[in-house]
Amino acid sequence: MNNKGKFVRYAEMLRDWSGRMNLVAPSTLDNIETRHFADCAQLADVLPHGAQIIDLGSGAGFPGVVLAILGWDVVCIESIGKKVAFLTAVKDELKLDNLTIYHGRVENYVDALPRDGKYIVTARAFAPLVKILDYVAKINCRLFLLKGREIPAEISVAKRKYKFKYELIPSKTGDGFIIIIQKGR
Repeated sequence: MNNKGKFVRYAEMLRDWSGRMNLVAPSTLDNIETRHFADCAQLADVLPHGAQIIDLGSGAGFPGVVLAILGWDVVCIESIGKKVAFLTAVKDELKLDNLTIYHGRVENYVDALPRDGKYIVTARAFAPLVKILDYVAKINCRLFLLKGREIPAEISVAKRKYKFKYELIPSKTGDGFIIIIQKGR
């Protein structure tokens, strides 16, 4: 199955499973390709090629599954069992050998990472910026986060607790942003 076929099948699975559980807002089911897939795929323009990605709070697989379909090695971290079942079904159906599903809490996964590593972390609709920085405080990482129009306020709050440099890139699909943060330990 080529990538286009994988995205078609992924959309079908999202619509089917969303009837049984809350994966995405019902109002977005008719616009999955733009609202979810294209939104996540814009990360492909800024992510380092060949990087292994840690996707925090993957939920329905955004952006983790989209990036896996596009060829990145991705670990999707999800604590809710029903969402893990969905992610596992997508992985199996689309034969995504480059996708790993971690059923557990973000802090448990991150705390177990070797401290001398350098990590690429993604998230979308997961947590406020300061909370994400709390989760990754002990590791050296670059963050590539899909955030909404409220990101300037989130940056203000996070700057009270953490020192970091960032780049904001306007979203190509909505009124949000990609924020890229390089942080050390």
